[in-house]
Amino acid sequence: MKFTRIHVNREEMFSLGVEETSGQFYVSFPVSSGFVDYEEYYAIDQQMFERFHHDLASALEFVNRCRRRELDELLMQKPGWNRGTAI
Repeated sequence: MKFTRIHVNREEMFSLGVEETSGQFYVSFPVSSGFVDYEEYYAIDQQMFERFHHDLASALEFVNRCRRRELDELLMQKPGWNRGTAI
């Protein structure tokens, strides 16, 4: 998978982008397991991508639900046994 960031919100620590091979839009944020830092990628549709790009409050609501692991069914890459926590 080749993830390309299109919008980065450094203050709230999340990104919006597209996975180049599939064309799938995503939201990502950093995660740390204690051994390694990485990003988790959650699939979103184009309408959500456009809304999140222009509506920070809506994006943050979604990102925070992902950080609480409420939307794990949208994970684009399933985590391993030592899943990290949002930074």
